[in-house]
Amino acid sequence: MALSGLDIYKILPKTNCKECGFVTCLAFAMQLAKKGVEPGKCPYLSEEAKNVLADAGRPPINLVSIGSGEKRLNIGNETVLFRHEEKFRNPCGIGFILDDTLSDARIKQTASKLGKISFERVGQVLKPDAVAVRQSSSPEKFAAAVGIAVEASGLNPVLMPADAAGLKAALAVVKDLKPLVYRITKENISGFLPLVAEAGAPVAAHAVTLDEQAGLVKELNAGGVTQILLDTGEVPPQERIWQLTQWRRQALKKNNRLFGYPAVTVLKGGDIYSVAVEASGYIAKYAGLLLLEACGEEEALALLTLRQNIYSDPQKPLQIEPKVYPVGNAGERSPVLVTTNFSLSYFTVLGEVESSKIPSYIISVDTEGMSVLTAWAAEKFTPEKISDSLQKFGVSGLVGHKRLIIPGYVAMMSGSLEEKSGWEVVVGPKEASGIPSFLKNLS
Repeated sequence: MALSGLDIYKILPKTNCKECGFVTCLAFAMQLAKKGVEPGKCPYLSEEAKNVLADAGRPPINLVSIGSGEKRLNIGNETVLFRHEEKFRNPCGIGFILDDTLSDARIKQTASKLGKISFERVGQVLKPDAVAVRQSSSPEKFAAAVGIAVEASGLNPVLMPADAAGLKAALAVVKDLKPLVYRITKENISGFLPLVAEAGAPVAAHAVTLDEQAGLVKELNAGGVTQILLDTGEVPPQERIWQLTQWRRQALKKNNRLFGYPAVTVLKGGDIYSVAVEASGYIAKYAGLLLLEACGEEEALALLTLRQNIYSDPQKPLQIEPKVYPVGNAGERSPVLVTTNFSLSYFTVLGEVESSKIPSYIISVDTEGMSVLTAWAAEKFTPEKISDSLQKFGVSGLVGHKRLIIPGYVAMMSGSLEEKSGWEVVVGPKEASGIPSFLKNLS
């Protein structure tokens, strides 16, 4: 919980020594409360005070990392209950479960396919994050399956061992990759805890009630494990949503550190469309990691797209750099289209221009990330701004004509734009889907 300036002042040495750069300890405390200075600036701060400030500065929900290197999955670090209050910070991880009873060849084939799932949407590459292997065979077979799946997919590892022997064997293969160990319960903690503590691996912890979950977290913390995910278990959707919401409220509203961890939930089997719909609810509220039995690319695209939307900043629209973008082998005879720098608008136009196979230029006007009609209504997409962009980007030096194509929804500005820019204005289609045929018929 954040401390006020007066709360911080109470734990300072109150010497007014000025060595921190402030006239008084109270002034220093006020700056600490606003995060305008680091506690280390005070040379006489006691260890107890440092611990209090460090604990107060921690986010309500801890950051947990799965995997290693640039591809590692970071989840948690959340600070709000509702997205509109600020934003959700670290996107929910999405992973797929493989069973070690599959043949080595099948595991390699499936894992490789999962690792190749990749989509580009509004300038961002969307990919799954983890591959989980579930133990149903011997420890040796389980460990071998883990090695094959991780190497073939390139995704962050999740271990689902049946016993301590299986966990020990699998950790020997991927220990350095910081795999998530799913899961620790009161029944297996005595065998699992020493192994995960030694490996420094994050764990998923599951208990039935809130009190039991808090007790399990305490025991893990006492054993040196602080990278924890709270596991919902296999319960009906309404119970999972209740758990996810209660944990979030306990951490954010009650400042209960025992629930200040991201959550994980596992969806097994069933109709892939029903699973995708159920998973969508958990992405929105409030899973940190979803593990699903392998599904198709269509379902993965739906979940990854939803995740991208939920974890975008609602106060800062996705936008691209305002400039001229050539499409294909654009030259002096190429058509020139204009749109806004809202990512979805630009990439929608880009896709349709590419499908037309006609080399073109697209001018992205700075509208502060607003779409065409929104920017026009807000006077961010005006004849003056478009004219300024034509000059600023030197468009007349790129083409041997002065003809500009504008979106059909802003046809009303064509006369004024011609007058201010000196360019001939052609009104294009209202919908981007009409661009290919429009460009092909453009004389």
